[in-house]
Amino acid sequence: MQKLTAIIPAGNEIHNIEEVIASVSFADEILVVDSLSTDGTYEKALATNAKVIRRDYKYSASQKNWAIPQAKHEWILLVDADERVTPELKEEILEILKNPTKNIVAFWIGRNNHFMGEHVKYSGWRNDSVIRLFKRDFCKYQDKHVHAEIIANGKVGYLKNKLYHNTYITFDKYIEKMNRYANWQAKDYDKKTGKLTPYHFILKPFWGFFKHYIIQSGFRDGVVGLTIGYIQSYVVFMRYVKLWLLRKNRV
Repeated sequence: MQKLTAIIPAGNEIHNIEEVIASVSFADEILVVDSLSTDGTYEKALATNAKVIRRDYKYSASQKNWAIPQAKHEWILLVDADERVTPELKEEILEILKNPTKNIVAFWIGRNNHFMGEHVKYSGWRNDSVIRLFKRDFCKYQDKHVHAEIIANGKVGYLKNKLYHNTYITFDKYIEKMNRYANWQAKDYDKKTGKLTPYHFILKPFWGFFKHYIIQSGFRDGVVGLTIGYIQSYVVFMRYVKLWLLRKNRV
């Protein structure tokens, strides 16, 4: 069987760190990448069988690309602190490590998303998937501040089973997170966005809501779907407000 390193990026995740480490306990090496946590995450991770390395946080892709070459084994399973590997997914991963498919260097893994205590079945999150099982020397993340994905030098397969994903702690914490995303997105969008107009501040936020709530059937998720649609609209609006401030040197 091929050996596996599980990488867990974490920053102030004391409420998650023990459970996520337990969910990847089948890995031959567990590498926690701590972003100089101040809430006890670092100490809790040290008390497990994980290896813990630390680095000041810049943005997600930078942190992950720094950690990947430090993995001991060729195959890597990267799991965020708010995700869990289910027993079914574990068995599928172990089967791949026993019988790796020739030329496949990475795998897409779907996510079952939960928000505000509910399983989100629509709202644009239905087909959410990420590349999380991959070969160390053939893959790296795009150099983007937000929503960077793996660039794979080879074929990419698909797993049948999904990660459990619960990004929600409290509503206020989630809005704080979305504001951070808006800050980072402003930097990513600066180079590819021309002059800012009402199209960016009015039409694009409206489209964000309409797409998630109407086209992607967010209304079928009830209050949760309405909330997701509103937040998506808010994040798009704030992205361009932050970009306007960035260009005015007022950030």
